[in-house]
Amino acid sequence: MEELLKKLQERYLTEFAENVSFDEFLLNVFVTAFLVALLRSFYIHYGNAISNRRKFASNFLPLSLGTMLIIMIIKSSVALSLGLVGALSIVRFRAAIKDPEELTYLFITIGLGLAGGANEPILAIAAFAAIISLLFISKRWTRSYKFKSEDRMFVNIHTDTNDFKKIHAILSENLHHVELKRMDTIENGLDLSFICKSKSIDELDQVRLQLGQLSAATRLSIIDQPDLIL
Repeated sequence: MEELLKKLQERYLTEFAENVSFDEFLLNVFVTAFLVALLRSFYIHYGNAISNRRKFASNFLPLSLGTMLIIMIIKSSVALSLGLVGALSIVRFRAAIKDPEELTYLFITIGLGLAGGANEPILAIAAFAAIISLLFISKRWTRSYKFKSEDRMFVNIHTDTNDFKKIHAILSENLHHVELKRMDTIENGLDLSFICKSKSIDELDQVRLQLGQLSAATRLSIIDQPDLIL
């Protein structure tokens, strides 16, 4: 038994030590796990995906460490790398990626695993810091822009009255931006489309009440359009 353990130690531990020292291996594992934990926290707090971000982010750590393990195994052996390519060619990976953002974070996770497996912890830290900083700035800027533009909407009015001036006056009195985009005359009335901006729900409620007083057949449709450029 002792002889068998000695042979295993000479063959595998020595081969492992030649590729990367045990201290470097532990450092790469720790750095990769720490960076992935930061990435997971960032994704949970700043991600825009509709799905359960906390549950999805729980896959980051095993994915990165698994990638790191594969790279460490095959980087010193051409035969193993070719064998891995052949093995993966017959495996189908089916993942329900519902949002492109999810795929983006998976690529970052895989990148951290690749850096750890290639024994490049400094590169992983520097690249991660740059990526997270740029993502944070982008998220803050996007949210600020969205907050400024979220009052934009598409308003459609279908009515059996022909008093266009009255309808336009109701909108202008209650909303601080009214722009007619389309007017269709129908058999008994008008079908109007506007782009408007509203500061509060109260303004929209006043529009609804006043338009409802024109006739019982008047129909109002409001669709939020935050990306409209006015």
